[in-house]
Amino acid sequence: MRTSLVLLSARLLDPATGGPLPQTALAVADGRIAALGDDREIRRLADAATTVVDLKGAVVTPGLVDGHLHPVTGAELTHGLDLSGCTDLAGVRAALAAEVRTLAPGAWLHAWGLDPNVFGDRPVESAALAPVLDGVPALLQLFDAHSMLASPRALELAGVDGPRSFAQAAEVVCDATGRPTGLLLEDAACELVERAAPQPTRAERRARLAAALAAMAAAGLTGGHAMDANGDSLDLYTELDEAGDLPLRLRVAPWCQPGVDADGLRALVEQQHRGGRLWRVDGVKLFMDGTIDNGTAWLERPDCHGESTHAFWPDPAEYTRVIAHLHRAGVPTATHAIGDAAVRHALDAVAAASAQAPGTAAAGARTVRHRIEHIETVPDSVVRRFAELGVTASMQPTHCCDFTRADHTDNWSRRLGEERADRAWRCRDLWDAGATVVLGSDWPIAPYPPLGVLAGARHRRPSRDLTQPPHHPGQALTALEALRAMTVNAAHAAGEEQQAGRIAVGHRADLTALAADPLTTPATELPDVPVLLTVLDGRPTHRAAAL
Repeated sequence: MRTSLVLLSARLLDPATGGPLPQTALAVADGRIAALGDDREIRRLADAATTVVDLKGAVVTPGLVDGHLHPVTGAELTHGLDLSGCTDLAGVRAALAAEVRTLAPGAWLHAWGLDPNVFGDRPVESAALAPVLDGVPALLQLFDAHSMLASPRALELAGVDGPRSFAQAAEVVCDATGRPTGLLLEDAACELVERAAPQPTRAERRARLAAALAAMAAAGLTGGHAMDANGDSLDLYTELDEAGDLPLRLRVAPWCQPGVDADGLRALVEQQHRGGRLWRVDGVKLFMDGTIDNGTAWLERPDCHGESTHAFWPDPAEYTRVIAHLHRAGVPTATHAIGDAAVRHALDAVAAASAQAPGTAAAGARTVRHRIEHIETVPDSVVRRFAELGVTASMQPTHCCDFTRADHTDNWSRRLGEERADRAWRCRDLWDAGATVVLGSDWPIAPYPPLGVLAGARHRRPSRDLTQPPHHPGQALTALEALRAMTVNAAHAAGEEQQAGRIAVGHRADLTALAADPLTTPATELPDVPVLLTVLDGRPTHRAAAL
């Protein structure tokens, strides 16, 4: 095998062992780590066609993997006005007014990242943004991507003038007279108005996706667990992969929605393992609830507004039957479950499925690795069940950092009350209970740079103001644990621990090189550490000018 890449003068860090390797160099052939050694012996493996990179003492880790992101959806949603930096209504109004001045007559305004905390004690409704949006068709995506605000003109163009019924827990929120307030909860309601807006061309969508993925690679990501396959996502991945323009290794989980019939389930099973060189379908994504911030989570007791009392599936027992069907077919599942009742039911469904079909594994190995996404508030009795059932805990610590506050004055905490807000993002407790914890961003909900995710898991402070107190610092992970959660554990969740997540001969040459050691750099400084080199399948996808 020809050596395609050689890395020299490196500090090789294998999170599985918890420390630096004795070697200083590695060689890559056929996309795999072919040799480890000192600079002299590894340099001898290079020929005239080999790419040789002197890392000048940079730290190399296994490639960082985002455990939960939405590449295609994110590339589309983040096109438009970014409201994520607005902290009050005045700031939102000023940003919208400035954007309106740039619009052609009749053009739609698209914005994203709107934090419901800016409304304070006011209802989240479009009236709070009048007269800025008067006569302007506008769609403002809330930060959770489970809800949006539509302006009166947008509702008019979409023909939405009252409540609607849906097959899932979605809602066109209306006032006492039956008129829409502008707030749309969950996809089915949002799509009513989204369909009325002009749609980007396919070429525009592909270009946005390619740009987003390239930026992720430059931030140090080599892979991601993509939690949707909506629209023509798989075709876009295919095109980029075949053109050599896919800079992340993607594991894709298509959605399974309430109301799915036998043909729909059969199609999901048949779709498994479709893919290319750098992407594949592996798993199914389901929703057990919505979000706490918009009152659509599923809680064991209502929130302070009497909301978050229902599952996303109108009949939760049907969800349980679907999990059992997919388990028998050997399909791993990833369930969005945020509230305590949702998480408990998802675990119950996995337990029932495993009891019905326990013998799907060869030689006792666990071949169907289910996971639960988000897990924002759960009691002790639920925490310990993850390890007992072998269910991966997929979590996004930057949501805790940036959308809640240590003093519980934020919307999420106020809705839950002190007791449940004290159970926020229990990363430490899940880890100590033996669960496999995987970290991610849920981009576009939160920023994708993985060093920010690693840092948030450690400091649990608002990234906009690191002088603020942390939200439950006792739930923080150590630097090594956080790194394992985006390397070793991500590989385990994907059933790839024998070929990914480590720096070892025979493992994939998916690598991230940093200007400083992520295990010794203070958490608050970690997001600013330069990413010097990102390597995917033995091919550099990002190389800093310093190299």
